[in-house]
Amino acid sequence: MSTLDWAVMLFTLLGIVIYGVWKTRKTDNAEDHLRGKRELKWWTIGLSIMATQASAITFLSTPGLAYEDGMGFAQFYFGLPVAMVIIAIFFLPIYYKLKVYTAYEYLEGRFGVETRSFTASLFLISRGLAAGITILAPAIILSSIMGWNLTLTNICIGVVVVIYTVIGGTTAVSQTQKQQMIVILSGMILAAFLIVFKMPSDISFMDAVSVAGKMEKLEVVDFSFDLNNKYTFWSGMLGGTFLFLSYFGTDQSQVQRYLSGRTLRESRLGLLFNGVIKVPMQFLVLFVGLLVFMFYQFERPPVHFNNANVDKIKNTAYYDDYQDLEVKFNKVFDVKQGEIRNLITAMHSEDEVRIASAKASVLATEIKEKAVRKEVKELITQADPKLVTKDHDYIFITFVMDHMPIGVIGLLIAVIFSAAMSSVASELNALATTTTIDIYKRSIKKGASDEHYLKASRGFTVMWGVVALIFALSASLFDNLIEAVNIVGSLFYGTILGVFLTAFFLKSVKGKAVFITAIFCELVVMFLYYLIYIEALNMPYLYLNLIGCLLVMIIASILQQFMKEEEV
Repeated sequence: MSTLDWAVMLFTLLGIVIYGVWKTRKTDNAEDHLRGKRELKWWTIGLSIMATQASAITFLSTPGLAYEDGMGFAQFYFGLPVAMVIIAIFFLPIYYKLKVYTAYEYLEGRFGVETRSFTASLFLISRGLAAGITILAPAIILSSIMGWNLTLTNICIGVVVVIYTVIGGTTAVSQTQKQQMIVILSGMILAAFLIVFKMPSDISFMDAVSVAGKMEKLEVVDFSFDLNNKYTFWSGMLGGTFLFLSYFGTDQSQVQRYLSGRTLRESRLGLLFNGVIKVPMQFLVLFVGLLVFMFYQFERPPVHFNNANVDKIKNTAYYDDYQDLEVKFNKVFDVKQGEIRNLITAMHSEDEVRIASAKASVLATEIKEKAVRKEVKELITQADPKLVTKDHDYIFITFVMDHMPIGVIGLLIAVIFSAAMSSVASELNALATTTTIDIYKRSIKKGASDEHYLKASRGFTVMWGVVALIFALSASLFDNLIEAVNIVGSLFYGTILGVFLTAFFLKSVKGKAVFITAIFCELVVMFLYYLIYIEALNMPYLYLNLIGCLLVMIIASILQQFMKEEEV
């Protein structure tokens, strides 16, 4: 990066951190540190909720999904507004009435300490893993693209976040996230405009969009019940709604954001703001990926987007074969250029026969391009089986580094770091709060002073930061980062949500029945995912949220009928 890019990136990131620390410099008791001063307004809550979910993975991986598969991933978020309304109506009033620090406190009064501790533990496991992935994802990609040391990049992200989270707690997280979200949205909008501006002068924006449509990249909604398709209207509305109900309604990293609201009304407005704005924001991120796809239809793309992999085979016997494949790819691309321009001419003439013929030719060359890319990945694997050849997550950052102007590169790198910092800060803060309140204060050190619990929460923040860093330094990339985080959530969220919905709506079910059922259902969900993983079960992973939730409610209700009445 240039000196200007470094200056823009550092000024943006340090400015946000300094602002958050300054705003929370008077946080000196456990309640304010863990729950905030409950003075946040709805727009701060809404932006904080969005920033918690919108990690760096969102802005690295999602554009790559759009580049490869089009806009269909947007269906994943279709259940979000529904979930926000349900949480605002049913969940929030209970949390506010009981004045809880964590969502899991409520469960002890309803089912007993065992169920509270079990659900809190499920959260700690899932969110602890997610925190490691959240740190790892941008670190691996940025270190590969920019030549930074991976270990130092991981440590820098983790240490900076731990510092301001330890100092300011919940309020620092929310205050910094508001600024981070503004930077993120501004950066992505600017990127969209610049990509359009860099299109060839003889190709209009509508021409490029029409070509993308003919290449089947604009299909947003799929109403089919095809279980081979992970993202359909039904998986989004059913599996997605239950995933978001659990994430926003029971995951402490989100609950903690809206429990800091000034009033119940402010928190409800913040949630609904997220429900209204989040889906368009994801459309924006996906559309930026689609714009990158359009750009690379007229500008030759790399045959493999992870340059670090290419560098590692340069001094091997496989490099000559790689260069041959690169030449082959370039020839296919040149042919596709002619076919795409024929398609544009046909669309201008509105000749349906010519359009159909040109579309078929374009799609045929696209298949040939993908075949060459696949050969390159196989060659890289032959050269070094340890290398990860999936390069979806490198597409957007490669475009930024190769084609964005000086200054804007620094801003967009700041966007990625801001997103990483905002998500990791929320996760560490929530992990520390849950550990302090639901485990340490409840079962290990009862009746200690406020100062003791404040120190303990800060210590647990550091502890979870170290755990996340250890996982980040030892884990490897999944096939796709955005899916990795959602898969981790789907393994636990269904069971957790089932416990909460049973508590809210099935008043006859008692603690012992729920506790036994929750353990059993979590094992069932794990087994189902194992079958999906080994391809013995053909089912989108999103349905694990629905299955886990319904199993808990149904089995707990049945089991209660065979158990004696119990007092909780």
